[in-house]
Amino acid sequence: MHWYEKLNQYFPIEEMKSKEHMELLLEERSDIYHKDEGPHHVLIYVEFDEFVFVDYLFVSKDARGQGLGHQLIDKLKAKEKAIILEVEPVNYEDTDSEKRLRFYAREGFSHASTIGYSRRSLATNEVNDMEILYWAPHDETEEKIYESMKKTYSLIHKYKDKELYGEPFDPVQEVLSRDKTRDEDILKELI
Repeated sequence: MHWYEKLNQYFPIEEMKSKEHMELLLEERSDIYHKDEGPHHVLIYVEFDEFVFVDYLFVSKDARGQGLGHQLIDKLKAKEKAIILEVEPVNYEDTDSEKRLRFYAREGFSHASTIGYSRRSLATNEVNDMEILYWAPHDETEEKIYESMKKTYSLIHKYKDKELYGEPFDPVQEVLSRDKTRDEDILKELI
């Protein structure tokens, strides 16, 4: 099965880029947009000098529980850069979303509690709230993660969006937000 079909069967339509979009990124942005594919996995990621963004990580049901996801994440961790990814909020009716969040927690990822992310899908026209998770080997702050997400959204998600979809994705300032008061509230509780 083609790598795009594997992703398309696993990820909801509102989270998927078009096949044309991803192939264009792999071709025209091959300096930063990468695909790691094997018989039981597809990993699509972006690597900048200061961080890695996981666009898609798929491990087939046949290979789950065998450490493949851990090996793929370890390969990214070896780069010694912050790793950032988007996940849908936990849905207790969908055991996959809960398992996914537990997996990333075991891998040492933190929830970016001060970053809001609501993206309108051009496929469904619905606004989807997503959570940002990150692994910070050098104690990167949420401010740094936020700036990295803005860069990813602008350079990857919006790459030739109007040309590919007939209309652009929403501007970055309407999609990503940062609620610094949550940081202040946490500090007040500690004092």
